[in-house]
Amino acid sequence: MTFSATIDTPVGLLVVESDGAAITRVGWPAAAASDAGAPGADPLLDEALAQLRAYFAGERTAFALPFDLGPQSEASRAVLLALYDTVPHGETVTYGELAERSGTAVPARAIGSIMGANPIPIIVPCHRVVASDGLGGYSGGAPGEGLVTKRWLLEHEGALPAALF
Repeated sequence: MTFSATIDTPVGLLVVESDGAAITRVGWPAAAASDAGAPGADPLLDEALAQLRAYFAGERTAFALPFDLGPQSEASRAVLLALYDTVPHGETVTYGELAERSGTAVPARAIGSIMGANPIPIIVPCHRVVASDGLGGYSGGAPGEGLVTKRWLLEHEGALPAALF
């Protein structure tokens, strides 16, 4: 059984899904969603929403939630887990550095594709992966708002100075 709920955040409405044992998806809905979820139907989903609220309020810097990345290649899974395990709140890593940290043969140019397929953004913090010469890309956020979303998340975490304008 899949449980889902939405949460309104400073970077838009997020949909959070759980199978009761692990968080399986976090993402921005393609269209406006109004599913408020049934409070108490899944304690894990309730906890995920509470942790996300605390993160966006600046009260939490790490997530303590079981998650399931779903079907992934071994290399993609290793890259996403290296990101989760080695790039804490307030820090960034380049695509090349993450490729090295993962211990895989994935080239730096392929890391962006893996980040774009991350089923659990924010919790598995793909926004912390940047290009060696700037922000790089970001597929999260409302349509057309990817880089604005990435910049907001990095500023929120103190990994990027706030924009002057």
